Amino acid sequence: MTGEINGWTDSAEAWIASIGETGDWTRKTVLDAAMLERVNGQSGIFLDIGCGEGRFVRMLQDCGLHGVGIDPVERLIEAAKQHDPKGDYRIGVGEQLAFEDDSFDLTVSYLSLIDIEDFRAAIREMTRVTKFGGSILVANLASHFTAGKWERSADGGGKRFEIDNYHEEGASREQWLGIDVLNWHRPLSAYFSEFLDNGLILKHFSEPVPPDQSDPKSDRYTRVPGFVVMEWEKPQEMKA
Repeated sequence: MTGEINGWTDSAEAWIASIGETGDWTRKTVLDAAMLERVNGQSGIFLDIGCGEGRFVRMLQDCGLHGVGIDPVERLIEAAKQHDPKGDYRIGVGEQLAFEDDSFDLTVSYLSLIDIEDFRAAIREMTRVTKFGGSILVANLASHFTAGKWERSADGGGKRFEIDNYHEEGASREQWLGIDVLNWHRPLSAYFSEFLDNGLILKHFSEPVPPDQSDPKSDRYTRVPGFVVMEWEKPQEMKA
């Protein structure tokens, strides 16, 4: 697989250590609530693409859903099974899903599209395996966030966020806590075009921010929102 899955094979142990049982700060503080809000009240079978160590699969199960988590990294799937021996975790890639058409009521991509080089193929596959009337739920890094970085002003004073080459798709190397992987940037229009070209209907779009502005970590994700949450419906009208 490309670059040992863009660095994730070598970074698996560091990721497992950093995420723990409850998730990192951004997931616990910003994204979990936004994602679960869209899941509440839903029923049926789900697919979590890029499930990693299985944390969000377990959260979906706690909401009363059942389904499958896939990830291309063997060590992460092993960790998921260790956490949840009765769960269904499999090796798999988002660009070529090993499932029949119209298999899932809910298909989830929780910060995994940024790790997939051919995201267009992944969105086509997500659409294919989702049932008519079902939903595709996506959390992703915001496109302006992946196109920029925080910098100190020239006089060494306050920080500012600088964006460049927004419309140019490409990967950047990201390193933190022993993790060393590639993240892929695309303009938001590239994502929207692919979802729309697959006949999907946007049901929800948000840019969640930390609820506690007194938390010093909140500033980074409030001044420049770092995430988007989208829910797309595969309409019944698409049936031939």
